[in-house]
Amino acid sequence: MGEKKWYVLRTAGGKEKKAQEHLEKEIERSGLKDQVGQILVPVKKEIVTKNGKRKAVDKLLFPGYVLMEAELSGDLEYIIRNLVPGMSGFLTENRSVKSSSQKERIPIPLRDEEVRRILGQQDENANGPVDTEVNYEVGDSVKITDGPFSGFNGTVDEIIEDRSKLKVIVVIFGRKTLLELGFTQVTKE
Repeated sequence: MGEKKWYVLRTAGGKEKKAQEHLEKEIERSGLKDQVGQILVPVKKEIVTKNGKRKAVDKLLFPGYVLMEAELSGDLEYIIRNLVPGMSGFLTENRSVKSSSQKERIPIPLRDEEVRRILGQQDENANGPVDTEVNYEVGDSVKITDGPFSGFNGTVDEIIEDRSKLKVIVVIFGRKTLLELGFTQVTKE
């Protein structure tokens, strides 16, 4: 048995998870599980606020790609190139074939430092803080949906991302008042 290396597989955009599932099933069906280590779709977690609701989502680090640790064989290459829906093959390089002037497309493994960086980033994302994606900008008109000022309209004056808060200017009894509200307490107008 040779050494397992990491390879980059190309997939249709938005079909990374499905391609990973199909590949795992096909490898198991073909009895090649001992040649494959891990199959990974690198993601990072983000908090997205939409319509006043916060939601954790997985955001792809490399859209259109799946990573696979494997000891390549002809059978495994055939499965990846021909039997997995949504997968178009490997990240390759062209090499000249000695006996002719033709070029052959050879799958190239990732370098060790690239693998360490990607896997380290995955581990960091699994246990680390979640990024918050803010869809508000200073000057946006918002409607307060929660709290004592529910129903009031205002304008975003400042965004405090690390605390998931907004400072909103609201006119109350003819006077401008600055309120500090959570991302979930307002919606865009």
